[in-house]
Amino acid sequence: MKEIQARLALFAAIEGGHVFWSQEVATYGSDHVYKKLIADGYDGVKFGKTIDRLRALKVDEIAKSIESAGAIFLTPEMAQWPEQLNELAAPPIGLIVKGDIDVLQERGLAIVGTRNPTPYGIRNAGDFAAGFVDREWTIISGGAYGIDSAAHKGALIAEGSTVAVLAAGIDVAYPAGNARLFAEICENGALVSEVIPGAHAIPSRFLTRNRIIAALSQATLVVEAAFRSGSLRTARDAAELMRPVMAIPGPISAPTSEGCHRLIGERAAELVTSVGDAIELISTL
Repeated sequence: MKEIQARLALFAAIEGGHVFWSQEVATYGSDHVYKKLIADGYDGVKFGKTIDRLRALKVDEIAKSIESAGAIFLTPEMAQWPEQLNELAAPPIGLIVKGDIDVLQERGLAIVGTRNPTPYGIRNAGDFAAGFVDREWTIISGGAYGIDSAAHKGALIAEGSTVAVLAAGIDVAYPAGNARLFAEICENGALVSEVIPGAHAIPSRFLTRNRIIAALSQATLVVEAAFRSGSLRTARDAAELMRPVMAIPGPISAPTSEGCHRLIGERAAELVTSVGDAIELISTL
């Protein structure tokens, strides 16, 4: 089996964000790890499900499904691979990308937040996205309802580029109401997924995709987030990578801003109130 086919097989069989497998592939190469798995070279009890999935895979069919979706399988061996992803403890084995692959090389700002924002949050997400686009930054988010959508739309309205990192397959419109938005993103940016086409979003995939959002970005901005929010995970992923984290404050009585206030209070994020503030902060770090 060719290296690219072995990597695609491992990509399909192994759930993203697995530190052990990411390090094994990075150290020994895809073909070596694939052959060792197939030959029962790894613990059959501990990794039995992974081995079973790998043996049942039809790699050619997966490759065709990627092509049919109008996407490509991007690997670390390719020139277009975003090198900053390699700083993760568990770098992706590969990524499926649809749209303009070159935007992954550009300066990116992650804008994240709650799926249930207030008008205040929606306005700020759009305004900050547009402000950074005007300064030739790409906006990166997760394609979800709420702050994510507002950030993507703000970038598109400002005629800039935006990237949506999905928790489902590249051909699965999740959430369904954002199907049109995803089509627009493909025309002015890219959709990115760490799972094969047809794969559905499950809770764990939202958390693992957050590390990709953080790693693709030079900085992360949390607009509105509840006290316990997946957006805080993105912020902490960014902090672990030593990337700047910023948060917009809200009314002290607003539950949708409790997460932002928590980050600011713990000094895990810098308080920003304007695009100018954010640009100045990033430029001094």
